[in-house]
Amino acid sequence: MRSYTIDCAQIKDEGTFWQAYLAATEPEGAGYFGCNLDAFWDALNGGPGWPGECQLMFINTENLKALREGRFYQALREIARDSELVEVRID
Repeated sequence: MRSYTIDCAQIKDEGTFWQAYLAATEPEGAGYFGCNLDAFWDALNGGPGWPGECQLMFINTENLKALREGRFYQALREIARDSELVEVRID
């Protein structure tokens, strides 16, 4: 199984988070990926931005907790928990 590591240490906003995801995974349909949490959920289930069956590891995620007063990080963790086709780890 392929594995991708996305280092979030330098991410300061959601835009750079999505850029890091796309750069690391080079997913199918990247041009149609919506760069938001709903689009990420869709991507993990085979929609635009689908990275294929793989493991995604988001590391150094401490600064993600500041995005949208923590709601972004919490939603990302929920998506990771519920993902069935792609294993998502958030450290």
